[in-house]
Amino acid sequence: MIAATLFAAFVILMVIGVPVGVCLGLAGAFAIWLADQSIMAMPTNVYAGIAKYPLIAIPMFVLVGSVFDRTGVALRLVRFATALVGAGRGALASVAVLVAMVMGGISGSGPATSAAVGQVVTRSMIEDGYPRPFIASTVGAAAATDILIPPSVAFIVYAVLVPGVSVPAIFAAGMIPGILAGLALIVAVVILSIVKDFGGKARRDEALQVWRTFREAFWGLLAPVVILGGMRIGLFTPTEAAVMAVFYGLFIGAVIYRSLTLRDVYEMLVEAGEISAVILMVIALATVFAWSTATLGIVQPVADWVVGLGFGSGGTLALLTLFLILVGMFLDGISIFLILLPVLLPIAAAFHWDLTWFGVVLTMMIAIGQFTPPMAVNLMVSCRIAGVSMESTVPWVSWLVLAMAVAAAAVMAFPELALGLPRAMGIL
Repeated sequence: MIAATLFAAFVILMVIGVPVGVCLGLAGAFAIWLADQSIMAMPTNVYAGIAKYPLIAIPMFVLVGSVFDRTGVALRLVRFATALVGAGRGALASVAVLVAMVMGGISGSGPATSAAVGQVVTRSMIEDGYPRPFIASTVGAAAATDILIPPSVAFIVYAVLVPGVSVPAIFAAGMIPGILAGLALIVAVVILSIVKDFGGKARRDEALQVWRTFREAFWGLLAPVVILGGMRIGLFTPTEAAVMAVFYGLFIGAVIYRSLTLRDVYEMLVEAGEISAVILMVIALATVFAWSTATLGIVQPVADWVVGLGFGSGGTLALLTLFLILVGMFLDGISIFLILLPVLLPIAAAFHWDLTWFGVVLTMMIAIGQFTPPMAVNLMVSCRIAGVSMESTVPWVSWLVLAMAVAAAAVMAFPELALGLPRAMGIL
């Protein structure tokens, strides 16, 4: 009865518009009170939820996204990719996906990348003959790769919550699936562009040479190498890498491009502080929710019920896939991990799934949900920039959902796509 009340309270609060973090905290506190447990468990769990060293990386990577957006890195990457790919049907759409993937190796935030890339490519794609709903669909889907390509805020949260999973290991495990997802999207947008005759209509600037644009974009292209390469050779931890990435971005903006002012720095710090505070508050309050589910004995019966359905390993994974895509339409990846991991981990243990691979699979499902209507967070941002309704993107985004689902299915069928790289690097 208390278990049903816990989830009912959470759903009701979310439906009436209460922020997700507050929903989790209030529902957890209500269940603790109904179970006649000590309410003093709340402050202890709130503190324990965020008193974890790897979480320091979150505000740093959020700040990195703001720094690289304001320094013009995204614009220079678009120019280079356009020169590299050239003109033709589907060329600019492919550029949007490629730039989003590179930005994913810098910021690790889907909505932030959707905003940065959308602001840069939307006007050019409109001039090149792409319809606005298609543009919004492409940018929203491309930005979803950012929680797969390291650094990823979702991966950091998963590694913090799951014993035995390290941040470097899951970062490496997400690299190939993230690239695979991006390539699947590129294939889809190119085919759609060829069939519908999108792109190739705008007159290209002949002076847009590959070498010149490469020199302009060089420092931005170097950012993922600095961040991931430094972790690989042991120069710094993922948390320290986030700090290094901030200084690297500030160096590019202030010294190389000379596009940053003190006012820009102040506004970036405020913006990053606000976003990071929201994320960490959700994590802190979700800890209360998770503690109440564990204390009340809710988790294991639910996990046993799912395992007892008799679908086997493959069938259960397919069931979880559909469920996570559905949930991902309404919640962001961090919230999903915080709410569902207490139930999902016993299921993974029952089928002896590798937890690093399982984290990548879960994240791919969540990534699909982030650009699947009706409440897709990435698509919401790209639709606002393109000036279209989310309903108008359905004919296009459906094909992109299918493309990324194929990539996810490949990772499920062949776990080595995720585990091969961290094993080769000796970190798994």
